Amino acid sequence: MTAVSPATKAARQEQIAGILAQVQVRSQEELAALLADRGVRVAQATLSRDLEEMGAVRLRGPGGVLVYALPTGPGGPGSRPGGVGTAETEAAFTGTLPRVAAELLVSAEASANLVVLRTPAGGAQLLASALDHAGWPAILGTVAGDDTVLVITRDPAGGAAVAAALLRQAERKAEERRA
Repeated sequence: MTAVSPATKAARQEQIAGILAQVQVRSQEELAALLADRGVRVAQATLSRDLEEMGAVRLRGPGGVLVYALPTGPGGPGSRPGGVGTAETEAAFTGTLPRVAAELLVSAEASANLVVLRTPAGGAQLLASALDHAGWPAILGTVAGDDTVLVITRDPAGGAAVAAALLRQAERKAEERRA
């Protein structure tokens, strides 16, 4: 599957976050040039607003040079939804996902690459957000309603493994809290 980025603010900010995660960018002009290389044209004022909205800061890099950086805690402000990676399934359970899953996950059922998660009323959005920000390579994305989350896995037969891992980790975290 090929990734497609529309010409939206969210897509532009995702491109900016990707660049800042990979390259030490010293100036807005340098960032604008890197975006242009990716086919994204942006005015300096727009780029400045994007960096401010994203919480970008300038930190001292190697050699004392100031470079742009974004907040990085998984699931926290400024964190990015997960992407493709090679980490093991269980490695996704960092940050807020174990706690949120232990508190909200009522059931998980899989069919092919789909997983249906049930939560108490009003809990689906929080669980979906925690999953999105966990950086779990097996998950392509989520769709949340009020009490149901639909998880789409990258592997056409990966739903059962994701459902089992979620249930296992939620139970483990709940047991830790009781102890």
